Amino acid sequence: MKRRVVVLVLLLLLICGAVFGQSTAKESDSASSAAMWKYISAALAVGLSCIAGGIAVGQIGAAAMGAMSENPDLSGKALPYAGLAEGICLWGFLVALLILVMN
Repeated sequence: MKRRVVVLVLLLLLICGAVFGQSTAKESDSASSAAMWKYISAALAVGLSCIAGGIAVGQIGAAAMGAMSENPDLSGKALPYAGLAEGICLWGFLVALLILVMN
């Protein structure tokens, strides 16, 4: 599993380098370089936060199902924790939006 993640990240970086690396001599100023890093950082903010949120929701969901199998009254108590884990994705999106909007 870890090997697949490493290969996927390397392929993503290779594709980003190929897409953003195509610039002519006229466009190779600092403004285009800053714009490139702005988009990459926004994509990383959303991507990493959504991956982390998915892992957290998976762990919380598994623990909540195990607890509810023993005591069905715990179903309402596990829901806020899953919502907190999903909030990680929302914060990543907000950070990416601020990165793109700010100059």
